[in-house]
Amino acid sequence: MGIQKLDNKTARRLFLDRHALAEQPVGPARGGDLLALIHRLGFVQLDSINTVARAHDMILFSRRPAYRPSNLIRLYESQNVLFEHWTHDAAMIPMGFYPHWNLRFRRDAAMLKARWRNWRRDGFEAKFAAVLQQVRDHGPCCSSDVGQDEKKTSGGWWDWHPSKTALEYLWRSGALAVTKRKGFQKYYDLCERVIDSALLDAGSHPDEATSVDWLCNAALERLGFATSGELAAFWATVSAKEAKEWCANKLLKGEIAEIDVVCADGSLRRSFAHPDAVDNAAGIGDPPGRIRVLSPFDPALRDRKRAERLFGFHYRVEMFVPEPKRKYGYYVFPLLQCDRLIGRIDMKARRDYGALNIRALWPERRTRWSAAKTTQLKAELSRVARFCGLDRIEFEPDWLRDPA
Repeated sequence: MGIQKLDNKTARRLFLDRHALAEQPVGPARGGDLLALIHRLGFVQLDSINTVARAHDMILFSRRPAYRPSNLIRLYESQNVLFEHWTHDAAMIPMGFYPHWNLRFRRDAAMLKARWRNWRRDGFEAKFAAVLQQVRDHGPCCSSDVGQDEKKTSGGWWDWHPSKTALEYLWRSGALAVTKRKGFQKYYDLCERVIDSALLDAGSHPDEATSVDWLCNAALERLGFATSGELAAFWATVSAKEAKEWCANKLLKGEIAEIDVVCADGSLRRSFAHPDAVDNAAGIGDPPGRIRVLSPFDPALRDRKRAERLFGFHYRVEMFVPEPKRKYGYYVFPLLQCDRLIGRIDMKARRDYGALNIRALWPERRTRWSAAKTTQLKAELSRVARFCGLDRIEFEPDWLRDPA
């Protein structure tokens, strides 16, 4: 049988479907329903930037407008069905996945010990026992609770004192767990006080090959189609070599197939998919026509190069671009409608006077911005404003800019 081809429109729909963006954004967003959504996505990235709302909250809100931040906190802090750790960045992850993070713990333990000896100030390894004892004796603590006698500097965000580095290392290597956040500050506790004992039992830990298989398969399920490199990048735990070998082995067994995905520019990208992926993709209906604001850290956009290949959407957060060279605002929000990214909007929640301030919007060049589209946009912005506890929307003069 020849290689199947997935046309660009169908590929976009399959990709959006796997990211819970191809259906109407309705339905419950708490308890088991919210957990099921996070399970479907795989994880929700955490980020401290709060220009409009925090990234994890916007990711969930864009799929379930009934969502409120307290619903996630309840799953995490009270119901204990999520844990916090790293994928490509800090993330909330379903607790059911925890056994496979033992592979991540082991790999982070080796990698960070070597890396942080060069990146951090000396002496953090000597603080392991003291930090663990403090947590054991006094319960959950944050970085400011440890290393009281250590010199603090103003060397920047990443200039950690040794006990803070030790605290973070013990979390990343699986000796501690994050039990809650206040503001955006992590509080760490002993794993046995946070994680169910059945998940901590060494006898239940999968071996390395089992976890690699689970991680690759789970990544492919959530992406719909992917290269081996994209599978490795999804959880950022499996190595590129392991993912490549996994694909070769599964292909030989007939458990996955090679397909050609048509990119937005008409080029082909050889990818892997489950054997029924192309047939199933043909049955995905039209995504909703309402405009949705996405987080810059939305899982559908996390791989910027993939977003450009698939949607023709060139997107970079211009946070570190100097003002004279900046084309857009430093943190702009992509706009999704149907199966296309139609523009980007620069906006800010002005909580000091209760308004969602719209600074600028740049439509994509292939998008005709009509009065009807402005009406649709205002409906979405009203939903965002209510989500942020704001009572009105204000537009700056000349907010509608020339196409990007």
